[in-house]
Amino acid sequence: MRVPRQRGGRLHHRPDHRGQRRAQHVNDRISPAPQADWSPEMRDFVNGFRSSVASAGPDHERQAGDNLLGTLARYPTLAMAFLSFNKHLLAGSALSARQRELLILRVAHLRQAEYEWAQHVILAGRAGVTGDEIERVADGPAAAGWSPADRALVASVDQLLDEGTIRDETWTALARDMDEQQLMDVVFTVGCYAMLAMALRSFGIQPEPGLVPFLPRDHAR
Repeated sequence: MRVPRQRGGRLHHRPDHRGQRRAQHVNDRISPAPQADWSPEMRDFVNGFRSSVASAGPDHERQAGDNLLGTLARYPTLAMAFLSFNKHLLAGSALSARQRELLILRVAHLRQAEYEWAQHVILAGRAGVTGDEIERVADGPAAAGWSPADRALVASVDQLLDEGTIRDETWTALARDMDEQQLMDVVFTVGCYAMLAMALRSFGIQPEPGLVPFLPRDHAR
């Protein structure tokens, strides 16, 4: 995945030569249901979800996520259960928005989830994550420039996805600044967005036009 470089106030992308890109499906495997076909219950639920998530900006700035939500709408009971949990991470988490977005971007990079990456480049910018920090997320916890707290946060993603647990030394570093609820939210945020990355890639969910400028450059079209 190519990752953004801040230049002239805009995000650009540079090549990542550390590994081969994983396959991205160029066509959806499960087509999004048009909103006109959604049940009234699903439509009301999604409207409530959108209005409640803390990461949503003004209406004219929002990335609607219609392809993701339309795909989930094919299975309303699953969609409503998942989005209820996801709403906690976006609107009720004990983590700051900045902490949450650093975690999600690292998940998206490691899981090569380009739709997820693009969505959360936008949300990370709103949360105060700089272009340099977004680029550094892809370089990982060993990159120069992280504060000790942010380094531990990024490292926790690698360890959870690689080993299924946070190592003792990383847990100790996180716990210097986080309480128990924040530590729990770290684990559930990584788990939720790793699962979502699998769904996005397996279902072949395609980016909406508003996401295309934020995709890795070799995928943008």
